Amino acid sequence: MKMSGAEIIIESLKREGVKHIFGYPGGVILNIFDLLYDDKDLKLILTRHEQGAVHAADGYARATGKPGVVLVTSGPGATNTVTGIATASMDSIPLVILTGQVPTMLIGNDAFQEADIVGITRPCTKYNILAKDVNELASQIKEAFHIATTGRPGPVLIDLPKDVTAGKADFVWPEKIESRSYNPTYEGNKWMIERAAHEIAKAKKPVIIAGGGCIISGASKELKELAENNQIPVTMTLMGLGGFPGSHKLSLGMLGMHGTYYANKSIQESDLLLAIGMRFDDRVTGKIEGFAPHAKIVHIDIDPTSIRKNVRVDVPIVGDVKRVLTVLNKVIKEGIKGQWEEVRKAWLKQIAEWEKERPLTYTYSEDVIKPQFVVEKIYELTKGDAIITTEVGQNQMWAAQFYKFDKPRRFLTSGGLGTMGYGFPAAIGAQLAYPDKLVIDIAGDGSIQMNIQELATTVINKLPVKVAILNNRYLGMVRQWQELFFQERYSHVHLETETTPDFVELAHAYGAVGLRATKPGEVEPVLKEAFKIKKPVFMDFVCDWKEKVYPMVPAGATLDIMLFEEKEKKAEKKLKAVK
Repeated sequence: MKMSGAEIIIESLKREGVKHIFGYPGGVILNIFDLLYDDKDLKLILTRHEQGAVHAADGYARATGKPGVVLVTSGPGATNTVTGIATASMDSIPLVILTGQVPTMLIGNDAFQEADIVGITRPCTKYNILAKDVNELASQIKEAFHIATTGRPGPVLIDLPKDVTAGKADFVWPEKIESRSYNPTYEGNKWMIERAAHEIAKAKKPVIIAGGGCIISGASKELKELAENNQIPVTMTLMGLGGFPGSHKLSLGMLGMHGTYYANKSIQESDLLLAIGMRFDDRVTGKIEGFAPHAKIVHIDIDPTSIRKNVRVDVPIVGDVKRVLTVLNKVIKEGIKGQWEEVRKAWLKQIAEWEKERPLTYTYSEDVIKPQFVVEKIYELTKGDAIITTEVGQNQMWAAQFYKFDKPRRFLTSGGLGTMGYGFPAAIGAQLAYPDKLVIDIAGDGSIQMNIQELATTVINKLPVKVAILNNRYLGMVRQWQELFFQERYSHVHLETETTPDFVELAHAYGAVGLRATKPGEVEPVLKEAFKIKKPVFMDFVCDWKEKVYPMVPAGATLDIMLFEEKEKKAEKKLKAVK
């Protein structure tokens, strides 16, 4: 019995174990949506914007490790997904995006709601394709999931013309996908792994930089074993937070532009960097020419194009992080011993002194809410056992600095693209995946308004997402840069009180709960009340608008040139020197 293209798509998604789809309907995909009307196995989450759908699928994927699935219509429905696709691409998140398209005979004729979404998304997808034959649909969907989830993960898009989804064919499900042009390398070169082991054995001041690849490959256990057995301190990229326990004695926290003083100082003084599942983003390295000037670099990554792209590498190892670390730990354990115990003790003692010299801190106030205080209270009350999403900007950095992530897939944030509006829909995806977990979006009053319409999605689907808005009435990070580098010329960053919504009343309008704190003493009671409520809650924390994110490495500076809160006058002199 032949099946329609729409039926083949639904059956293929089920074969891939899909339970949830995020999307928005439209004319050319109504035949697919019609099948979902009676389907009991697939649940479509109707978001209020296609960008929200992709971010929600992205949050679902980051929280679970499974691919997120998106279904939208053609034209503007498809183009509205681009920001979410680019966000997932930069952070290596597996998504399968199904977009409707006008019938094949109309493609290229400027038909109603036609857009060349394959051409538009080619730079920001791992793979994309225009489906032309209903007989190939099942294999194309199987291939899409295979490509999205293997090697370095990423988003894959299939564009579905209406006549292809309406046409009929026999359903043939391929058992496996074979491709001569796509064969990721999983096993690291044994000789290179042995070289890495020898470098570790003789290093006096080694540092591990753990990136998002440690989380994607599920290598947290192996990473911890490497660090503990060899007494190597670990710093993490923004995407790597939670890959190594943030509360561990060997943890240095985050490095880079807003990293800890002791993490950045360790990088600059190290003699060996073990870069694991990271790509040396500019926010991590600062000025490339002055990055880790004394260190040899071992770089482990499954994506060969990421190695030597930005920095020199002495020992390149292409392979899956978990598999490479498993072999590396074995090689070290079985034979390569270093005479490093005393020198490593001295190294860790030096790092401890740097941490004591400049701990990660802020100036507490009895009169006004400091945003860092809110994040600390969230960590204290959740005991680190919540899933935290963030928007982008100061709120994101404060969450990364003051919430200690001890487990992977608990911190969901837009790293590479820095997408405002990401955190709230991502929290929806995470809450859907884990209905019994506490999911909190730490947001800014600017970012939250980018996808605030998804409040309806949380209410209708009874998803008890909590949103902690660090409300400083400004686009905070841009304002910070204008204060430091543009002579306090605050151009178009002040979100005037008259034009900023009342977030409490707005939550009520959608059928959610709204709470507000204006004094430090009100923060904990508001959080406790919100966590008890089994409904979506917006918490409006009216914060100090002058607060900035510190430490800070100015753009174009090396990691050892850092600005600090208590020495802004001296910092100004440093800035002039950098310029």
